Amino acid sequence: MKFVDEYRSAESIQKFCRAMSEIITRPWIIMEICGGQTHSIMKHGIQELLPPEVTLLHGPGCPVCVTPMEQIDHAIHIAGQPNVIFCSFGDMLRVPGSEKDLFSVKAAGGDVRIVLSPMEVIQIAKEFPEKEVVFFAIGFETTAPANAMVIFQARQENLKNLSFLVSQVIVPPAMRTILASPENRVQGFLAAGHVCTIMGTQEYEPLACEFNIPIVVTGFEPLDIVQGIYMCVRQLEEGRAEVENQYSRSVKKEGNLSARRVIEEVFQIVPRKWRGVGEIPQSGLGLRSSYSMFDASKRFPRETKNCEADSPCISGEVLMGIKKPTECPAFGVSCTPDSPLGATMVSSEGACAAYFHYKKVNL
Repeated sequence: MKFVDEYRSAESIQKFCRAMSEIITRPWIIMEICGGQTHSIMKHGIQELLPPEVTLLHGPGCPVCVTPMEQIDHAIHIAGQPNVIFCSFGDMLRVPGSEKDLFSVKAAGGDVRIVLSPMEVIQIAKEFPEKEVVFFAIGFETTAPANAMVIFQARQENLKNLSFLVSQVIVPPAMRTILASPENRVQGFLAAGHVCTIMGTQEYEPLACEFNIPIVVTGFEPLDIVQGIYMCVRQLEEGRAEVENQYSRSVKKEGNLSARRVIEEVFQIVPRKWRGVGEIPQSGLGLRSSYSMFDASKRFPRETKNCEADSPCISGEVLMGIKKPTECPAFGVSCTPDSPLGATMVSSEGACAAYFHYKKVNL
């Protein structure tokens, strides 16, 4: 495929692996912070191509996976109301809540609809003015511009029957939480290229400086990832701790200014709970007061409770890089994509799903 084959070139990948072997002098642990990168690493066997001194850990790079169980339960509560059309991206439907998932609500007759774009909910709200239309607005900074734009559009068109259950999260505070943990093993990061396409690279510089850790903004194809790892290892070996941009064909230092403006117009920084991890300060985006009339959590209030205390899922330890999916006793046994105990197994970007699909032969 044009413009893709060159990023899957075995010769180019081997070149970077050989260059890595020539400079590496000790073991290093690097974490990729993107579920898409995790799946690419597992699918293409990248860990097996690297020098044995390099260990890859998989961070909280999946927005579906980090959506807290209480928020899933709130979504299920809303979707079960008789006059509601609940809209969501498809990978949220099978994420388990404390008792069931959104797919169960749909199977029981609830009007739960999969959309491919947030803008679809504008048309649905216009088509069914007698219904309350709710969109489950989740994601990292990558989805924030589209979600912000549809909320902005809803206010412009004065759509009173449309609201949003917002569960937007921000990557750098999660990285800070990992680095500040006494159990942290991470010595270098691969930052998510699509997030940085929106937000740029500047917000990672304080992290690199404070924790003396290299951060390399990296793409998603095999060559991108191996080159990003090489750049990270080179910094580690040279004693540097800088933010470098491997994904320069897409990422600019300042990011996408138009996208950032619409995010800032609609959202404000808030604390956010991450599934399996707990609350992380300043790690979420919530609606500004000027858009609070579109807040589904206020239209459909529900008492929240901690649902995860008795969960057998170790996804929090997986997301923090403390354990790998295969270290969970339930992995591939009582926890599979058909009967997931946690979001990391059911999400298309989840680390457990990646291990199940691409390392199943090792079970």
